[in-house]
Amino acid sequence: MESFKVIAFTHKTLPLELVGKLHLSPEEQEQQLGAMKIHFDFEELIYLCTCNRIELMVTGGVEQDLVRRIALFLNSRLTENEALQLASGAEVFEGPEGVQHLLRVASSLESLVVGEREIITQVRKAYDICNQMGLTGDFLRLLVRQTIETAKDIYTHTDIARNPVSVASLAYRQLRDLGIKNDARIIFVGAGETNTVLANYFQKHKFANFTVFNRSLDKATKLAAVLKGRAFELGELVAFKEGFDVLVVCTSSGEPVITSEIYASLNQDTQKKVIIDLGLPANVDGRIATQSSVHYIDINSLRAQADVNMQLRKNEITKCERIIAQKSVQFEDLYAERRVELAFGAVPKQVKAIRELAVNEVFAREINQLDPASKEVLEKVLTYMEKKYNAVAIKTAKEVLLTHKN
Repeated sequence: MESFKVIAFTHKTLPLELVGKLHLSPEEQEQQLGAMKIHFDFEELIYLCTCNRIELMVTGGVEQDLVRRIALFLNSRLTENEALQLASGAEVFEGPEGVQHLLRVASSLESLVVGEREIITQVRKAYDICNQMGLTGDFLRLLVRQTIETAKDIYTHTDIARNPVSVASLAYRQLRDLGIKNDARIIFVGAGETNTVLANYFQKHKFANFTVFNRSLDKATKLAAVLKGRAFELGELVAFKEGFDVLVVCTSSGEPVITSEIYASLNQDTQKKVIIDLGLPANVDGRIATQSSVHYIDINSLRAQADVNMQLRKNEITKCERIIAQKSVQFEDLYAERRVELAFGAVPKQVKAIRELAVNEVFAREINQLDPASKEVLEKVLTYMEKKYNAVAIKTAKEVLLTHKN
């Protein structure tokens, strides 16, 4: 527990454009996270990336100046000033505080939009990805299981997610406030979770003219089918000449997907355009966002609405924090019990070895004089005692541990 650490780069203490520089695409995660685990001598590692946070959950060695070095490892193109700013703005939680922080994150209390449910899926997915790469172990397995259970309890037994909102829903509200008509030409770039949520809002409110571009044509086709629109591979975007009114962009790319050149090619008329850019880092070239002919909606522009949402849920947050405090203590007990189980893992083998020694050497002559029926009864007795001893030993150790703790 003492070696557990969470390093959080988030919207709360850092500019989102700087947080975005630590974003790793799925391919980059495969290439870099294993090397990071070895380089920093971590025993376990989870990398969590959302639209407003990058967090690392690690166990193992902790060195001075760790955060700055981790930032540079994630992005070697950072300037020294950027690395120092990330290091000074990062929040670091250790031991039990780290456990409580992760429970808060998965329960949406640390989200830009408190009460949004997407984060629990993102935490589970981050664990699954890192687990498949062999980066996690027993501690993070137990912690993530407790984290998911805590978030489910909070969403079930409080009203924190009542009338739920999300970054996607806030973006859609801003769009509707602009008076966009239902026959607007809408382009989606990216077919991931956030764009899928946004697509549901568009469909619900009877928009009908959609074109979807995505690196994977299969995913583009699935989203286009939901929207009753058309699907194309991302590479065909530059050749698209039918114009648009609303451009929705959210991909896992670490570089702008909508460059000035691509935007100029897409923009076939002089009407004012709406761009919703929910990528981290931004998926749209910053020069486009400043044009007078563009209404640009991004994570930063959603902060004011998110603050109002926070005030509406203030009473529920107190209830959530009580649950989190209880679940955090519960996890400490679970982890202590698990340590006992691991420590006693060798006991069954040792007991089995003692039994075999007794049967085959110490009392071999006496046992060989028994008739077959008696040998069978003796075997049953020894097997029963062996199983019971192992169970009693572990149970007693757990009881002693918990009694000592209390």
